[in-house]
Amino acid sequence: MTIKEVRTHRVSAPFHTPFVTALRRATAAESLIVEVVDGDGRSGYGEAPQVWQVTGGSVAGAEACVQQLLGPLITGRDADDLTGNTRLVQRAAQRNEGAKAAVDVALHDLAARRLGLPLVRFLGGTATSVPTDVTLSAEAMVDAARARAAEGFRVLKVKVGIGGDLARVRELRAAVGPDVVLRLDANQGWTPREAVTVIRGIEDAGLDVELVEQPVSRHDLDGLAWVSDRVGVPILADEAVFGVRDLVEVIRRRAADLVNVKLAKCGGIGPARTLLDLAAAHDMGTLVGSMMETQVGVGAAASLVAAYGTTAVSDLDAAWWLASSPVQGGPVYERDRVHLPDAPGLGVSLEQR
Repeated sequence: MTIKEVRTHRVSAPFHTPFVTALRRATAAESLIVEVVDGDGRSGYGEAPQVWQVTGGSVAGAEACVQQLLGPLITGRDADDLTGNTRLVQRAAQRNEGAKAAVDVALHDLAARRLGLPLVRFLGGTATSVPTDVTLSAEAMVDAARARAAEGFRVLKVKVGIGGDLARVRELRAAVGPDVVLRLDANQGWTPREAVTVIRGIEDAGLDVELVEQPVSRHDLDGLAWVSDRVGVPILADEAVFGVRDLVEVIRRRAADLVNVKLAKCGGIGPARTLLDLAAAHDMGTLVGSMMETQVGVGAAASLVAAYGTTAVSDLDAAWWLASSPVQGGPVYERDRVHLPDAPGLGVSLEQR
């Protein structure tokens, strides 16, 4: 059975609340959904989110890469040759991680559907749900923290790097009490000296922060290592690690204690598995993140977590922010857990328009 067609669909899904970080303010998820269709009419789906400030990728760029290069490359090939097809995709272009991730996930989704298996089982796992944190936007943060804790979220991701960070963390800890986990994400918003000053202040105040994510510029590995060496709170590398070479360099320099693996940042499920294995081999902590995606991207990331596991609670709340979904089916949120559908592949389909 061959791959008959590769289709692309631009989607825009509004958020119920603006999403504000040190890098950007967003009110909707802008994404490209890629659909790979076999000769029997089965479809597998993947997603390339537009995140200018992190990956540099856009919907238009991802669509061009899929339509002009990746789609024609796999059209006509054996739909069951997952290894060969994904290898071709990864080697076809430099960068373009979002486009490659969308096609890679769609190929995995299609392969799982052809066998009648949920993607998590296709990947070798049996879990049907995984825990997630939830991000607090940089606006009305204290009220949001209280609301999320009341809704059952036990891990809150706090956006920092925007000034007044120590006072903000102190206020949040007082608002939610000692039983809620706080983790910080600076989104590259500090200099190394600022990072050490703030983190040491948090440590001295006994505010009990689980980890600090990407405190400095992704390009400043020396600065990241300098911060990691001078604070006790674990440091999580995010934007500093796109692929294997990045992670090898972080490990070599001992620049971080954990790594955040994102499908749209590394190029899909195959590369993500390699990153998780590499981190584990070097006793480095792991979690899987999301990038303001729909249920397509989150479903793939959650399936990976359910099959492979991570050392820390993953960051899979992206689709929770959507006021409405552009797809049918997929994962659903219940308190602080992401529940995977008992359906072949990702269990998603595009709405009729």
